[in-house]
Amino acid sequence: MKTSLVAIVLSFAAAASGQQTTTPSPAQPAAPATSAQQPPQQKKEIKDPAEYNAYVSAVQQTDPSAKISGLEAFLVQYPNSVMKEDALEVLMTTYQQAGKQDKVIDTANRLLAANPNNVTALVLLAYNERASQKWADAKGHAERGLAAIPNMPKPEGKSDADFEKQKAQMTSLLDSIAGFSALQLKDNATAEKDLRAAVEADPNNVENVYPYALACLTATPEDDVNGLFFIARAANLVKDPGGKAQITKFGHSKYVKYHGSEDGWNDLLATTATTPLPPAGFTIKQYVPPTPAEQAHDLVKDKTAADIKKLSFAEWQLVLSAGSQEDQDKVWNVIKGVALQMEATVLKAAPTELQIAASQDDIDAKRPDITLTMTGTIPAKLMPTEGGTLDFEGTPTSYTPSPFMMMMEKGALLTKAAPPARKPPVRHHAAPSQ
Repeated sequence: MKTSLVAIVLSFAAAASGQQTTTPSPAQPAAPATSAQQPPQQKKEIKDPAEYNAYVSAVQQTDPSAKISGLEAFLVQYPNSVMKEDALEVLMTTYQQAGKQDKVIDTANRLLAANPNNVTALVLLAYNERASQKWADAKGHAERGLAAIPNMPKPEGKSDADFEKQKAQMTSLLDSIAGFSALQLKDNATAEKDLRAAVEADPNNVENVYPYALACLTATPEDDVNGLFFIARAANLVKDPGGKAQITKFGHSKYVKYHGSEDGWNDLLATTATTPLPPAGFTIKQYVPPTPAEQAHDLVKDKTAADIKKLSFAEWQLVLSAGSQEDQDKVWNVIKGVALQMEATVLKAAPTELQIAASQDDIDAKRPDITLTMTGTIPAKLMPTEGGTLDFEGTPTSYTPSPFMMMMEKGALLTKAAPPARKPPVRHHAAPSQ
């Protein structure tokens, strides 16, 4: 993620270090606040001079090792100090500066034991758990942090503007962690909500934009309009050429599937190059496939009787099973009573009747779509094999639309003409040697 972990900890723990030098000693109580200068929170006071001196001595150390030793000793000696939480925050920051990551995590958990709503600790743990792919833990700590931020006390000496900026940065980071972790856990509803908030806070961060697009495009139901906008936006933001090509290819395929064609895809790429969020009223038209009745109508409209006769059996079947009565009549009036020659697959054979399938869908499903009544009895030696291919002639007499079945009479078996016999190759005899 773009945000530096060191910067996060140092910034978010500033509350403790900011208060440590102003904590009044027992001999120097703080002046009461006036109505014009109300403190952001009740000031903490250490009443025991020895405790006060131990705390101040520890936090004012400039050497990290000395500061760590002093703070650990203070926490052992004064486990119930009013400054315990502040000391732990300073200790966590110092461990971070010293590069002792295991101690940073340990101190963050100690902070949560002291205050379950300590935002600094929640942010740090969520960040590290996301990096370690501990998705459930990261999501849980991030969500707790988001809930705690509104009640987070303002550090002494921090302006309202700086405090609001800090809270906004923390919220954006936690939204990103919670949303990305939810996406890995296939909790798309949470992922969409939190990642959208992170994107709106920083629409130029591809590490939020791309996961948000994925959350939208893999949700149930899919949010295709937002997903397609932000997958195009991600394609513009990513710098790596290989990654850009991969995201663009993925977005293009999703766009074509949703829209029905690639028309407008390049325009969307151009728009999202300079437009970080969808403008008001933004939409992408979804392709809606025609119904079987619409397909049947398109198949026969403007066609002559000669054109209709040239259609395949599967096309006749579509119109006769799904078309309007007008479209059905248009086809049936052309083929009814006309001797037709076709090829089909035999499903059931009897001496005077065959159950056969002539459309590929019915062949694959082993479902008959023609009942062929023969002119006479089929000789045993010519009886078609079930599952075999048959060339036949038959005359349509009636049909039922659903389940589709065409009745044919005057059935006759046809024999394919044998291919011409191959002539033996011409042999060229070598001339006798001289």
